Amino acid sequence: MTAAQLVVLRHGRTEWNAAGRLQGQADVPLDARGLSQAEQAAPVLAELAPSAIYSSDLIRARQTAEPLAKACGLRVVTDPRLREIHVGSWEGLSIEEALAAMGPREAKRWLAGEDVRRSPTGETVSEVGERAGAALDEIGLAAPDGSTVVTVMHGLAARAAVCWLSGFPIETWKRLSGLHNCGWIIVERHRTGDYWRITEYNVTAPRE
Repeated sequence: MTAAQLVVLRHGRTEWNAAGRLQGQADVPLDARGLSQAEQAAPVLAELAPSAIYSSDLIRARQTAEPLAKACGLRVVTDPRLREIHVGSWEGLSIEEALAAMGPREAKRWLAGEDVRRSPTGETVSEVGERAGAALDEIGLAAPDGSTVVTVMHGLAARAAVCWLSGFPIETWKRLSGLHNCGWIIVERHRTGDYWRITEYNVTAPRE
């Protein structure tokens, strides 16, 4: 069995998003705008008639998934592998504060797009790509043939996971624009069943 397509949806906005603070796996809820974004996305994605909805277990992802689940009459299945990249001691910092914390050498590498570890206790992009990408692959393969599955997750994790799933080198993630809050990617299974491919990127409601 395998799904025909996966919809990889980023969560709605949080106060930390609005303030430019690194969230990582901090459990920050949606703000009023984020809740509205989730409500707006739900009927658009419901038109795809998903057979299942999966979500990161962090509250901002679950809150984003709930309106869609209600619209579709489905239960949200949580999976911690869909969490955002872990940034360890950088949680809550601005980009400028994180750059200062890592020192000039590591800051230069990060600004150059190298895969530096997000703080001494955090993850690398390649680690989160493999973690979340493997989850997407498993979710897709477990779904009914020809179905659509929605997975609600996080911005960087989504980009890295989709690169891993599609067979791109992990460094390709930085060539993809950042996802809007409640923006989504559609990844379709090729008709041969041999690979996944990106067919839509950073789509938001209302869909044209």
